[in-house]
Amino acid sequence: MALVLVGINHNTANIALREKVAFPPEIVSDALKQVRGLDAVDEVVIVSTCNRTEIYLEFKVADENSAAGTGPTENRALRDRQQIVVNWLAEFHQMSTADLAQCSYFFGDADVVCHLMKVCCGLDSMVLGEPQILGQIKSAYAMSRDLNVVGSTLGHAFQEAFSIAKEVRTDTAIGENPVSVAYAAVTLAERIFSSLSSLHVLLIGAGRTIELVTRHLVDKGASEIVVANRTLANALELAGKFDAHGVLLSEIPEQLVTADIVVSCTNSQLPLLGKGAVEHALKQRKHKPMLLIDLAVPRDIEAEVGEIADAYLYSVDDISGVIDDSVKSRAEAAAQAESIIERGVAEYLRQVRSLNAVTTLRAFRDQADSIRDKELQRAIRALEKGDPADSVLESLARAITNKLIHSPSVQMKKASAEGRDDLLQLTQELYQLDRDDEP
Repeated sequence: MALVLVGINHNTANIALREKVAFPPEIVSDALKQVRGLDAVDEVVIVSTCNRTEIYLEFKVADENSAAGTGPTENRALRDRQQIVVNWLAEFHQMSTADLAQCSYFFGDADVVCHLMKVCCGLDSMVLGEPQILGQIKSAYAMSRDLNVVGSTLGHAFQEAFSIAKEVRTDTAIGENPVSVAYAAVTLAERIFSSLSSLHVLLIGAGRTIELVTRHLVDKGASEIVVANRTLANALELAGKFDAHGVLLSEIPEQLVTADIVVSCTNSQLPLLGKGAVEHALKQRKHKPMLLIDLAVPRDIEAEVGEIADAYLYSVDDISGVIDDSVKSRAEAAAQAESIIERGVAEYLRQVRSLNAVTTLRAFRDQADSIRDKELQRAIRALEKGDPADSVLESLARAITNKLIHSPSVQMKKASAEGRDDLLQLTQELYQLDRDDEP
């Protein structure tokens, strides 16, 4: 096993840098193929959300006995693998490797699996225990599987992480309170406006996050909601679930005039809402204040909008204070989740070691079968020549026994001469030589 993770998240980089290394859906396929083509890369999964970009890899290794579960090592091989990925990431996004190195984190082998489990459980999210991340990671894994760039090694790690996440959701209270980025956005709006029932809300996008925002808005009493999306059918479908209105992105300028709250979350690589459009809308609104919440990475709303006197712009990073206040009740559940993850990593490593044993056992059996077949053919030829059957069987048994124990005998003598008593003790345990023969 030679697992490597290179990542950047909300703890290591601000939104300005995270949006530079993000992978929108339309470019993930090409990126996966490029990474798969890197030297010695065997499997790859790219996870890209508003709070993180992580590249999970499995490298081919010449030594199949590579240590598993020892954590991020400082050996040359791991550093080389990390550098390969960082260099590619910098080139792909046209950034300097120095900028990436300052905000990146790296894990190897067992620590990759542990981190993946924490991410799937929401323990590494800006919102502790938030549920959306699991679906996002499952989608990322499915993309790699469909492109045949993920196999048994990474596949096993991801399936175990999904299983642990399900156990954490079932056995702890990590997801009991409605805390998410979408919930935090609506909570922020509620703090700024005493009531949402009389306000006009413009939502840009029609994905899962915007759907959650809409649900929370309706729960808080909002009724005048417009959903704007690049595809009208998607806007109408989401709007229909909440008795809202659906429009195209091209209608945003006229919708801004009446919008008291704007929440945006799309996969666009370029801003959808600029300073000029907001200034024009505010002028028509006679400078009635407007709250804008941008949950997208890369950002949907130009940062310069925040410079406008009557526009109050918040990015996904700005709502962390709201989130911090809401997740305190999840601390105990998080501790329980950590315990489940620790057990999950231990079980994963046990399974990996078992798989390694299967390879050795197969080779051992193949060797024994080869010895048996050769001696059996020799015995058949002896019988065909007319040799006595009892003599042939005795020779057959003796020959098989001698050849099976020859190599172990040589190695045990060598180990004894070198003072390697541990190997002798292991042989006794392996062949159960220390127990009395049963009658």
